[in-house]
Amino acid sequence: MLRRIRLSALFMAFAMLVALGVPASAHHENDPRTKNLHPMGDIEEPASLFFGPPTVHTDIAFWGKYALQGNWLGLNIRDISAPGNPKPVSFTSCTGPQGDVVVWDDILVRTWDSPAGTGATCDGEPVPAGFEGLHIFNISDVSDPVLVGSVALTCGSHTASGVPDLDNNRLLVYSSSSNMPCSGLDIVEVPLDNPAGAAFIRFAPAAAFVHCHDVGVILGDAMMAACAGGEGFTVWDLDAANLDDPQVRYSKDVNDEPEISGVSVGHSAAFSWDGEVLIFGHEPGGGLVPNCQESTPDTDKSAFFFEAETGDFLSMWTLPRPQSATENCTIHNYNTVPLRSGRDVMVVGNYQAGTWVVDFTDPTNPEAIAWSDPPPVEPTDLAGVWSSYWYNNFIYETNITEGLNIYRLSGNTTGGALRLDHLNPQTQEFTIP
Repeated sequence: MLRRIRLSALFMAFAMLVALGVPASAHHENDPRTKNLHPMGDIEEPASLFFGPPTVHTDIAFWGKYALQGNWLGLNIRDISAPGNPKPVSFTSCTGPQGDVVVWDDILVRTWDSPAGTGATCDGEPVPAGFEGLHIFNISDVSDPVLVGSVALTCGSHTASGVPDLDNNRLLVYSSSSNMPCSGLDIVEVPLDNPAGAAFIRFAPAAAFVHCHDVGVILGDAMMAACAGGEGFTVWDLDAANLDDPQVRYSKDVNDEPEISGVSVGHSAAFSWDGEVLIFGHEPGGGLVPNCQESTPDTDKSAFFFEAETGDFLSMWTLPRPQSATENCTIHNYNTVPLRSGRDVMVVGNYQAGTWVVDFTDPTNPEAIAWSDPPPVEPTDLAGVWSSYWYNNFIYETNITEGLNIYRLSGNTTGGALRLDHLNPQTQEFTIP
């Protein structure tokens, strides 16, 4: 989360730790884990929010053999053709957080969610003071991405989901700010033959109590989008002929369910690949608070499952492995495995609780089937797993302070998973019956 309103408080809370030094590096092969989760390669690039220039590794998108990984100071391109030995390809400086990325062929879109200060730059180009929104890059040469355009957005862009609209030769970006005055989505179009001509189209409002944070999209037969934020989520119906005009189906305050209370920072939304189940997550404490201790209320360390069609509550999965009082933790960023077997499996990153794999084939009784849980980072920092995503039979983990970690899951649960040409994890481009 880490919106601008929190930054000053974060630095004050951790100022006393600065004198303790830079956090020591760690390697994911040494982390406690289940036997069925096997560490593969990694790219170690130490980062810290509180020690040195503030930066963290953020979200990931995939195109072919490349992983595009955001960062508060820019964007990284990694060659993942050999998951046991991934290679850094390039780093492009762009000095505004958040740095989430969306990719489509030779086009990469990066989010910027706080007003730019004097002297800010992106790919060496000056960024106007006060700018926040999206930057668009040409990545046809992955060794040297080139900034080709930008779109200023009133509330900035915290996260973005890419929605291909190939009939109209464009990529749509559903952008959310997570800012309370901006409850909804900014919709931006990026012409595929002229990405420099990217432009804001319209604002799609959500319910007033839903301050959109992450947006999950499923196309094909299901045709829905859902944004999580605030006290719940809003679901839109999508029309393939009018993808730039989502229509609200319903909004849900999850606190209306007797099993749930205290949700005020909705965070993530994703779907099962048949579009029948919606997974909702939230981020109490903005990601910095140790909300996965033994004494923490279950609501703070759970993912919630709903019928996507109606919003009816099905169940929640609670992190079963307690964390310490120094480990920031919530259920954060996740996606689901594209399976034709009828099974439903989620891969999820949970800050310092690490990476978990959850089987929710029975959405009334989800259960963990694998995990890797790193030890507490010392000295205390914003740390752990920002995102964990399944892509072509491997799990790719953004570790906030380490870089990129890769795992392989053994066993039959995810056997026969579909291989994809590309993946923007917040967007499921087809429906599996």
